[in-house]
Amino acid sequence: MPYFDAASAAPLHPVAREALLAALDEGWADPARLYREGRRARLLLDAAREAAADAVGCRPDELTFTPSGTHAVHSGMFGVLAARRRVGRRLVHSAVEHSSVLHAAEVHAAAGGTVTEVPVDRTGRVAQAAVADALGGGTALVCLQSANHEVGTEQPVQEVAAHCREAGVPLLVDAAQSVPWGPVPGAWSVLTASAHKWGGPPGVGLLVVRKGTRFAPQGPLDERESGRSPGFGNLPAVVAAAAALRALRAAAQSGPDEAARLRGLVERIRAGVPELVPDVEVVGDPVRRLPHLVTFSCLYVDGEALLHELDRAGFSVSSGSSCTSSTLTPSHVLRAMGVLSEGNVRVSLPYGTEAADVERFLTVLPEAVRSVRERFGVPAQEPARGAAGTGEPTAEPAASGLVVDTLGRRCPVPVIELAKVIGEVPLGATVTVLSDDAAARQDIPAWCAMREQEYVGEEPAERGAAYVVRRRV
Repeated sequence: MPYFDAASAAPLHPVAREALLAALDEGWADPARLYREGRRARLLLDAAREAAADAVGCRPDELTFTPSGTHAVHSGMFGVLAARRRVGRRLVHSAVEHSSVLHAAEVHAAAGGTVTEVPVDRTGRVAQAAVADALGGGTALVCLQSANHEVGTEQPVQEVAAHCREAGVPLLVDAAQSVPWGPVPGAWSVLTASAHKWGGPPGVGLLVVRKGTRFAPQGPLDERESGRSPGFGNLPAVVAAAAALRALRAAAQSGPDEAARLRGLVERIRAGVPELVPDVEVVGDPVRRLPHLVTFSCLYVDGEALLHELDRAGFSVSSGSSCTSSTLTPSHVLRAMGVLSEGNVRVSLPYGTEAADVERFLTVLPEAVRSVRERFGVPAQEPARGAAGTGEPTAEPAASGLVVDTLGRRCPVPVIELAKVIGEVPLGATVTVLSDDAAARQDIPAWCAMREQEYVGEEPAERGAAYVVRRRV
C-alpha cells in the first residue's frame, strides 16, 4: 500500500531501526552517571549529537535534543523572547508558519507581547522586503519556516537572515520539512527540526541555538542538555534519529540524487493531475519547493470523502481542507494564500517511492474525484455563456439577484449550489450565497477566479454571511 504522507511522518529508516535496537541494549543507562554503563550511554549520546550537528551544519555544543519538534519550537521561541525582553516584546512571523509557532505566538500575545504577521503571496512565499519592513524597533524575534509543511513552498531564509542580522534581530527557522534534504543556508540564530520527518523515530526534536544568540531557558530546569530540555531523554530514539539523518546525508553525497528523482515524480503529478481531473488547482510555488511534496485542490469535492476514496484504493495522503478538520475551519496556510481549500490533497513522497506507484495514483485519482462529485450532485455542464437561455449578454444587470440559502451545510455544498444556479441569471446579474461555513469565505472567491466570474464581496447577514457573485461569462 503506497504511503504518500511523508510530510506528516516518514517511514522509519532501516538504519534507524538497526540503531534503535542496538541502543536499546547499549544505551539504556543514565548518560550523566560515571559508572561503566553510564559512560557507554554518554559515548552514544555524544556521537549522536556530533552526527546530527554535522548534518544540520552547526557545532555539537549548539545542538540540544528535545522530546519533539513542537517542544523545540516552543523552547526556542520562549527562550529568545525571554532573553530579549528588555529589547522589546514584538514577535514577527509569516502567515503560514506551523501551528506550533502560532500557538506560541498566542501565548506571547496573551502575556502582553505584540505579534506581527507577515502575509504571503498566492504561492505561499513571503516577500523578504515585507519581513525587512516589519523589523521595527522593539522586535525581539522573527520566525520563518524554511519550507511550508502543507504546500512545499521554500522561503527566502538566507535573504531574510541577512536582513535580521543587519537589524540585530535573531531569526528562528522551523526546518522540520527541509532538514531531510540538506542544511538550511543563511545566518539564522535558532533552528528546530523533528526526527520523524526524516525517518527517525517519533519523540525526538532538535533545537539549535547558535553561539552569540541571547537565550534564557524557560520552565523547570536541570543539568541535562544545557538546561534547555530537562529530564532523562529517550537515548535509544536519539541515537536512531541521528543515525537516520547521517545515513541520508551519506546517501546524498555518494549515490544517485534521490531528491532529484523524487522531484521528477512530483513534477509528473503536478502536470498530470490537471490533465486528468477537471477543475483542479495545483498550489504552491512550482519551482522553489520541496522535492517530494505537491498539493492540489479539487473543486466541488469534500476533502474527507476524497481521502477515504483514496484510502480504499490503497493510497495514504493528507489534506489541509476544512472538510477533514474537526474544527471545520479551512487550513490557515491555504487561507493566507487565498487559494481553493475544498477537496485539498497533499502528496508527500517518502524516500524510495516507486514511479509505478505514482502512475497508479494518477490512474486512481480521476475515478475517486468523479465518485465524490457524483455523490454531491455536481452539475455536469458549465452554464451557457450569455443570458440564461439565450447565449446573449443582457444590456443592464438585474436590479436584484438570486439568493441561494446554504446555511447549515458544509463545504463543498455552498460552491456546488452556486455552480448550479449561476447559469440561471443574466450576465451582469448577481447571485448571493448565504453560508455559515468558514470555508465559504475562501472557496467562493477562489471559485470565481477559476470560473472568470466577479466576486463582489461579503455582506453581513442575520446568520453567517452573504457572499455576492456577479455573472461575467
